[in-house]
Amino acid sequence: MADFSEAMNITASGMRAQAARLRHVSENIANADTPGYQRKTISFEAVMEAGQSTGLVETGNVRLDRTELAQIHDPSHPLADDSGNYSGSNVNLLIEVADAREAQRSYEANLKLFDQVRQMSTSLMELLRR
Repeated sequence: MADFSEAMNITASGMRAQAARLRHVSENIANADTPGYQRKTISFEAVMEAGQSTGLVETGNVRLDRTELAQIHDPSHPLADDSGNYSGSNVNLLIEVADAREAQRSYEANLKLFDQVRQMSTSLMELLRR
């Protein structure tokens, strides 16, 4: 039974990590038109215990994308400088949508695995009761 519990913990950690990734992707999409906004990225790290990988995953630090901010020419904008330009964001909506789909599919794969482990555990308990 400990193996079932461990498998469920591993898949749950994957779902938590992908949920965090989706939160940052949605934040990037929401701020795509915010002047001066820098895209946020998140990394995943394997959880180590006594020098061995546990199979668990956790999110690393949030980093800002250092890609150059878009320069937008709009002399009427309140943030425009003397030349009429202001800094936009460096969010590319195509990349964000692709990241969101990838995170969603990974989350769904972990969810299916979680459900399969739960079903196997339930089936084993039913067999042991007989």
